[in-house]
Amino acid sequence: MKQRREKSMKIMNMHIPSHIIMIAWSIIVFVPVFLLIVNSFKTTRELFDNLFSLPKTLNLDNYRSVMSDGNFFVYFRNSIVVVTLSLFGILFLGSLASFALAHWTRSKLSNGIYFLFIIGMMLPIKIASIRLLEIMKSLGVLGKLTSLFPVYIAMGLPIAIFVLTEFIRSLPIDLYEAAYMDGAVRTRIYATIVLPLIKPALATVAIYNLVPIWNDLWFPLIFIGRAEGQQTILLAVTDLQGQYTTQWTKVFALLTLSALPVLTLYLLMSKQFVKGLTAGAVKG
Repeated sequence: MKQRREKSMKIMNMHIPSHIIMIAWSIIVFVPVFLLIVNSFKTTRELFDNLFSLPKTLNLDNYRSVMSDGNFFVYFRNSIVVVTLSLFGILFLGSLASFALAHWTRSKLSNGIYFLFIIGMMLPIKIASIRLLEIMKSLGVLGKLTSLFPVYIAMGLPIAIFVLTEFIRSLPIDLYEAAYMDGAVRTRIYATIVLPLIKPALATVAIYNLVPIWNDLWFPLIFIGRAEGQQTILLAVTDLQGQYTTQWTKVFALLTLSALPVLTLYLLMSKQFVKGLTAGAVKG
């Protein structure tokens, strides 16, 4: 009994440092979110009086103003369209390329193509902004949402191929052999066997790309600018920032509203996300 108690105490002592780190990290993450939400309910005077205080009353004027005065629902729709189509392109093209690479006999050519995609994870796509701007101008899509899709898909493909290729390689080869014996072609194997089995990995890739695409301001700013009806929700925040004054309470309200879809999707897909990470860690 005494040995068991000592053993449990040792295990607890081993976990204490990790718990302290996690608590500290949770506080670091929670405080900015708390300030964002709390200050979105304040008046401008309350905000500048004390940034860290609670609002005296539950003031919803900032939210009403953002949703009525501006084209909030248009911006929100644009962001949803951009994220949805970009993620679909990343997952579809990434899974197809990964399926091909996973079943391609290991050779210098296949390894070279694979590492060519992986290099994309090390090189930030923003370094090619000027060249991309010239390409979008030549295609005649500047000032349109369609200019964002190819950039975001190219930005998300490297991590998608990295995760999905290794995940598909870990699937039992007996499944493919049984399907071939039943007369299934590659497209049917991909659609009916591979895709259902890699759902956790697809969720991992989707969440990994969801946040940077939704929160991106760089490419909408240089590709779309002030084009009427084409702005994303993060780009709309810049409309509230003037040369001399910034409507900070409305900025906080708009940022709070823009964060809700990302948080909701993450909560809905978190189980698949964790499952994909742990499966990759065990099988990889």
